[in-house]
Amino acid sequence: MKRYLPFVIVAVVALATLGSGAILYRAKRPILLTIPQDKIIPGKGDTASMHIRGEPDAPVTLEEFGDFECPPCSNISSFLDDLLKEHHPHLRVVFRNFPLKQHKHAYEAALAAEAAGVQGHFWEMHDVLYREQAVWSKASHPRALFQAYAGTLGLNVDQFNKDLEGEKSEERVDADEARGASLRVKSTPTLFLNNKEVGPDDRTPDGLRKIVDVAIKGKSPESPTPATTTTTSQTPTATESPTPTATASPTPTATAKPKKK
Repeated sequence: MKRYLPFVIVAVVALATLGSGAILYRAKRPILLTIPQDKIIPGKGDTASMHIRGEPDAPVTLEEFGDFECPPCSNISSFLDDLLKEHHPHLRVVFRNFPLKQHKHAYEAALAAEAAGVQGHFWEMHDVLYREQAVWSKASHPRALFQAYAGTLGLNVDQFNKDLEGEKSEERVDADEARGASLRVKSTPTLFLNNKEVGPDDRTPDGLRKIVDVAIKGKSPESPTPATTTTTSQTPTATESPTPTATASPTPTATAKPKKK
């Protein structure tokens, strides 16, 4: 029996190693969020209060929580435009402001987008802010640049300035932040496809295109509509969100707004 003892010990150690490895793998898997039933975006009708790009009544919804000073958000923005064109009229994108604390100009940029939205040009300002992110995010006082962008877009700059300071713009940003906090969003970009968070492995152009294709096929007339999950998930560990082409994003933190000047 003694001569077999070393083999028994090796076998036990190997099994223990495999078991601990499996446990560690499960522990590292992210816990994805699910939007509860009472917070699901309406499919039709009451969508005037949201920023929607694409067909407003599209059966598939991609909801993004973004930060205008977040480089990964900028990277994903142009790809989402392409995805919308590929899947029109079956897909819509909903944008939510979620400025992060470590980005000192992010909140004011969100206000600029909302101020442009008062004049019906939210998405145009959204695109400019991401396109010019490398410029205004490094400026000491970016408001002058925001005003210049408004003028370039043909907005009434005086009205834009008033709305930049107005309660309506602030309320819109704060409402988006509150929704994100209620859903336990921790980082940007955070994406929900039909009320379920998009996992890290799918936050790439190929990954997003694949899961959107699957979602649209699942909503087609010849396929049964999958049931909606109504339970919330546990709070995810604060991790960095990957970009569509890379794997890192700003460190997720709580949101904050600067004092008005």
